[in-house]
Amino acid sequence: MKQMKKIIGEFPGDVTLSEPIRMLEKAFDLVNKHYFESALSKSVITVQSTPRAYGHFTTKKIWKDNRKESYEINLGAETLHRPIENVIATLIHEIVHQYCAENNIQDTSRGGTYHNKRFKKEAEKRGLIISYDQRIGFSITEPSDDLLSFVKSTKWLGQISWHRQTRGGDSDVTTSSSSTRKYQCLSCETSVRATKEVNLICGDCDKRMVQV
Repeated sequence: MKQMKKIIGEFPGDVTLSEPIRMLEKAFDLVNKHYFESALSKSVITVQSTPRAYGHFTTKKIWKDNRKESYEINLGAETLHRPIENVIATLIHEIVHQYCAENNIQDTSRGGTYHNKRFKKEAEKRGLIISYDQRIGFSITEPSDDLLSFVKSTKWLGQISWHRQTRGGDSDVTTSSSSTRKYQCLSCETSVRATKEVNLICGDCDKRMVQV
């Protein structure tokens, strides 16, 4: 297979997501091999609009043909332009849900929205840093140094420039109907709100605040 372009998504002519999706499918295979000993079945990777979430995993195998059935892992179309390590962290987050489903590990409750300590345990074995939120549990996901090294080692994982804009040009993932965004320090739990996407540092902990 020819090496993929370093910058994914900057295509000439018509807009197409075929190349980024092929990249994400390849990333699934590499993650499966690197973090799961190639034990997982192949999921269908999709990109759909999910303005309130970075991604989702279907708890049932909803893709079918005459020979087999597959789960679906979706990445939010509004979030593809994040740093590639964060996009891959979201992909792994959803792959961990698949691992738990295939191994009868109850990793969520409240209709699949609240992530428990079992999810945190399995996710942190696979290159993720997981933090707590009262509404969604142990779900806030960031790439660890190990994952950053893994992404760099692939050499062909590049930034995706295409993303879907929703609600009159607002492409940020939101958690409520409010136009403000909540940022929180994961160390001291101090939180602030902003009317646009910003980069904030906690003055007490000197750590980056994350959007929750």
